[in-house]
Amino acid sequence: MAQQIITQLVDDLDGSEASETVVFALDGKTYEIDLNEKNATKLRKALAPYVDKGRKLTQTRGGKRGGATQAAASGDTALIRAWAKENGYDVNDRGRVPAEIKDAYTKAKAA
Repeated sequence: MAQQIITQLVDDLDGSEASETVVFALDGKTYEIDLNEKNATKLRKALAPYVDKGRKLTQTRGGKRGGATQAAASGDTALIRAWAKENGYDVNDRGRVPAEIKDAYTKAKAA
């Protein structure tokens, strides 16, 4: 027996059929909203002056961004682990790198 599941997007503003889900962020929080083509265009036009003048940030796992070094911002844990071992930190070869080690790495590279 075959089964077909259909997902229908509904515009969160006016209840019509939505054509896409738009993702945006403001004040450190990320949102998504289902919109039809007309409402998606209106949102993009409203945000356009701010997007044009803003700086695009690369977000990392855990949501931290901004003043971190390139390795920390790109999530390159191999570099952070190597630095930590060279500087006397006890860090595992696998798994999550503790936040205090990432912070120490970022501060050391900024200095």
